[in-house]
Amino acid sequence: MPSAFAEAAERAFGDRLGLATRYAELLITDGVVRGLIGPREAPRVWERHLINCAVMSEMIPLGASVTDVGSGAGLPGIVLAVARPDLTITLVEPLARRTAFLSEAVTALGLEATVTVVRGRAEDVAGGPPAAADVVTARAVAPLDRLAGWCLPLAAVGGRLLALKGASAAEEVAEHHEAITRLGGGDPVVRLCGAGLIDPPTTVVEIVRERAVVAPRPRPSGRAADPGRSAGSTGGRGSGKRRSRRG
Repeated sequence: MPSAFAEAAERAFGDRLGLATRYAELLITDGVVRGLIGPREAPRVWERHLINCAVMSEMIPLGASVTDVGSGAGLPGIVLAVARPDLTITLVEPLARRTAFLSEAVTALGLEATVTVVRGRAEDVAGGPPAAADVVTARAVAPLDRLAGWCLPLAAVGGRLLALKGASAAEEVAEHHEAITRLGGGDPVVRLCGAGLIDPPTTVVEIVRERAVVAPRPRPSGRAADPGRSAGSTGGRGSGKRRSRRG
């Protein structure tokens, strides 16, 4: 760990700093070899990844359930599990090579009691399991409107989405405010975490899920409504057109 960040790391992780150091070692070895973080990130893993993610825990209440969407190498999900053993965390990640790393990291760090790895997309796991979470987290996954569409359904009504964003967070909030409202979210608020501990502070967009929104069901087409045809019959495999082919 660079000495310049030793104090910030100790304040962020407390008596679990040793566990955070073991995770940092996994990231800069297996994480780099397996393409989960870039080799240029290895020297900056503490300030850009571990401390940057850990400080957002100040926004998460004691004993909360957390679903981390698009966990990748475990950022911020595993970092939060290391810093906050009181949290119950589900890591949602669609790619097999990443879920393999996440599962191995959870075992290596002894986090099995509080962390579950689920392979899938956010829209695949909406409705559970796991149960709707108190907090849903995401880091550098997608623009805010798409992110809200994926993540808000995973939060309980009254729960929150905490999206780690960069310097353009305020612009994203202004651009996507209307879409977030349609998705059942309240007014997005830009928060700064870790001020005085890291520079610049971590930027987090907080969105409360104020109401559940049911996605509209697709309207049946006229062709699908015809009782003489099977739904979606368009001349593909098994269609009447294909079956009438002559030798």
